[in-house]
Amino acid sequence: MARLKSKATALRFLPSRDNAPKVVATGEGSLALKIEQLAKENGIEVIRDPHLADTLGRLTVGAEIPEELYKVVSVLFRYLWDRDPSRKEM
Repeated sequence: MARLKSKATALRFLPSRDNAPKVVATGEGSLALKIEQLAKENGIEVIRDPHLADTLGRLTVGAEIPEELYKVVSVLFRYLWDRDPSRKEM
């Protein structure tokens, strides 16, 4: 069985600027590993989901995610938000 190539996509969502999350980086193989490395170096948690990575990897850099991915991406963003140590509980 052939080994699947690593894929990574980085998203950004700035409510004051973006209508929806946008792809800021995407790649396969060594580029995917570099994206993950840069995320970790900048304190950004990496979530591994091969199916979502494959879907997001079909988008171009600068593209907004399609509406059908809003729910799954919002769940991931909420998970990351809840785990953010810089966020103080009210």
